Amino acid sequence: MINVSEQHAPRSLIVTLYGAYGRFMSGPVPVAELIRLLAAVGVDAPSVRSSVSRLKRRGLLLPARTAQGAAGYELSAQARQLLDDGDRRIYATVPPEDEGWVLAVFSVPESERQKRHVLRSRLAGLGFGTASPGVWIAPARLYEETRHTLQRLRLDPYVDFFRGDHLGFAPTAEAVARWWDLAAIAKEHEAFLDVHAPVLHDWGHRADTPPEEAYRDYLLALDSWRHLPYIDPGLPTHLLPADWPGARSAEVFRALHERLRDAGAAYVGL
Repeated sequence: MINVSEQHAPRSLIVTLYGAYGRFMSGPVPVAELIRLLAAVGVDAPSVRSSVSRLKRRGLLLPARTAQGAAGYELSAQARQLLDDGDRRIYATVPPEDEGWVLAVFSVPESERQKRHVLRSRLAGLGFGTASPGVWIAPARLYEETRHTLQRLRLDPYVDFFRGDHLGFAPTAEAVARWWDLAAIAKEHEAFLDVHAPVLHDWGHRADTPPEEAYRDYLLALDSWRHLPYIDPGLPTHLLPADWPGARSAEVFRALHERLRDAGAAYVGL
C-alpha cells in the first residue's frame, strides 16, 4: 500500500474525493463521512479537520447542514468551476490534436510586482511553457480554463491572449523542447507508472472488486494522476520524443478508472 503520509497530502486527497465522488452526493458531505472516507486512505481525523479548515479559508468548501441536521461541507461555485475545468484534462480519452497555440503576454507595474510572481506561477501551474520573458505559450485548448482562472484571481487586466501557429525558423519540436522541460515532465509520468502500473497489474489478476479496496486504490491513483495533466499540457504526439511515457501513464490511469471508479462509489454510498 502507498505511504499516504509521504506521497499524498490530506488537503489534496479531500479535493480529489470531492472531484471523484463528493460532488455527486445529494447535499453536503457530513464531516463524519469525510473522516471515514479519508481514514480508508490513511488520513487521521485531526488532519481531515485542519485540511477542511484551510480549504474553507480558500473559499473552496462551504459549511452546510445535511437534511438530517449534521454538520458538513459543500463545494463553492468556484470549486465546482475548478473541478469542471479539470475534468476536461483529467479524463481526456483521446490524444490531443495539433490545434495551434495560445499566447499569454502580460505586463505588471513594478508597484504590483507580487502579482507578477502570482501570474507566472499560475500560468506554469496551468501547463504553460515560457517562450520568452513575459510571453507564455500553451496548446490553444487551454485558453478557456486559463481565462476562468485569471478572472477568478482578478489577474485578467494584466494579460493579453493571442491564438496562432508557430512560424519560427526552428522546427516546432525543437522550440517545444525549449519552452518546456520535457525531461522533468517525463520523470513525473515515470513516477506515476512506477507506483500505479503494478496496482493495475494486480487488479488484472483478480475477478472480484471489493468496494473499499477499489475506492482506496482509485482515490490514490486519481490523486496522483490529476496533477499530471497540469504539469504536462498535452502536447501533440509528433512534437514529443519517440519514447514519451505520457501515453502509457494515461492508459494506466484510464484502465484503473474503468475498473475501480464505480466499484469505489459503492463504498462511498453513491
